[in-house]
Amino acid sequence: MGGTMTAESVEHRRHWPVPPVDGYTVDDLFTLPDLPPHTELIDGSLVFVSPQREFHTLAMDVLVYGLRSIAPPELSIRREMTVVIDRRNGPEPDVVVLRKEATGIDRTRYTAADILLAVEVVSPDSESRDRTTKPQKYAVAGIPNFWRVEQGGTSGSPVIHVYELDPLTNAYVHMGMHRDRIKVDKPYAIDIDLTAVDEL
Repeated sequence: MGGTMTAESVEHRRHWPVPPVDGYTVDDLFTLPDLPPHTELIDGSLVFVSPQREFHTLAMDVLVYGLRSIAPPELSIRREMTVVIDRRNGPEPDVVVLRKEATGIDRTRYTAADILLAVEVVSPDSESRDRTTKPQKYAVAGIPNFWRVEQGGTSGSPVIHVYELDPLTNAYVHMGMHRDRIKVDKPYAIDIDLTAVDEL
């Protein structure tokens, strides 16, 4: 049959959106129909997220619970919400700490100015974005704190690399690596047992 297309093969063809000449904008991210959940906008390109591994979910759970349990009342913790950097960048950090007045039950996005901490849990499909692309964008946008979470060694427990923004260079400075417990004083006094991921 060679090049003959059956009704079934036509039906199973995907209709991927064709990007505009100058790339997508944040407005497109929120108005294009049928985008998969957790689609991000990076440099005008749509980035589709692969299915999460269990480590990714467990690490987020431990951090969200730990951050919320000790957060001051003026701050909130959210997971997997779009942060608008500029019109061509709308990444979705895994966890953010932000000013409570920026939250609301109908919010679909936050602005970078409201974010005090962005956290990325590294996945195999997102290593480059989580280690370089997204932190650079968070830094340029002025987000003062960034954590990169990796799966550690044979135990599989989270390892957190902590970064603080250097306002002179608009780049992050590595402040340390935390294995079993993260104890830092920015953006507030934080003390979280990372081994709790084994108990979930």
